[in-house]
Amino acid sequence: FEHFQSLANMTKVRKSSGEPDEFENQVAQELLNLEMTSTELKASLRDLYITAAKEVDCGAGRKAIVLYVPYKLQKSFQRIQAKLVRELEKKFSGRHVIIIAERKILGKSYARSQKTKGLRPRSRTLTAVQDAILEDIVYPTEITGKRTRCKVEGSRLLKVYLDGRDQANVEGRIDTYASVYNKLTHKQVSFHFSS
Repeated sequence: FEHFQSLANMTKVRKSSGEPDEFENQVAQELLNLEMTSTELKASLRDLYITAAKEVDCGAGRKAIVLYVPYKLQKSFQRIQAKLVRELEKKFSGRHVIIIAERKILGKSYARSQKTKGLRPRSRTLTAVQDAILEDIVYPTEITGKRTRCKVEGSRLLKVYLDGRDQANVEGRIDTYASVYNKLTHKQVSFHFSS
């Protein structure tokens, strides 16, 4: 069984460096169980894997689970995200599950190699990556607008307006979204629904 478990975790968690920790192994095991038992998800999950899993403390005793997936597999995950998240939340006793694609941020001093000249790609800037993380967090709901509110003492609050049609499904999760975004980017965010 031990051998089977380590084999399972190798196929479902692929880290660029280091070994998966205990929590990541637990998530990998659940993904493998879903692949074995769920007829709806079986085919879709076969080639999918995560690169990391973290537990994020959302305050008031609540925790959320953040799964990092390779950027190139993000579209495949999004096709089954609603079902996958629902099943994983059942397994992890109601903790919210959020799936985020892994992205690279390149600094301002980024220099390309001799072969490929040019500026750093816009999609690799800090702002672009943080915007993309926000979209991943609220997926499948669409962001309809954003406002940055600068307060007198210098702090900034990002107001994000989500599609009002999803209000019934998403309303209970917006505190989790705000906590996770704050933990990942150190930015304050509040969610509202557009009418």
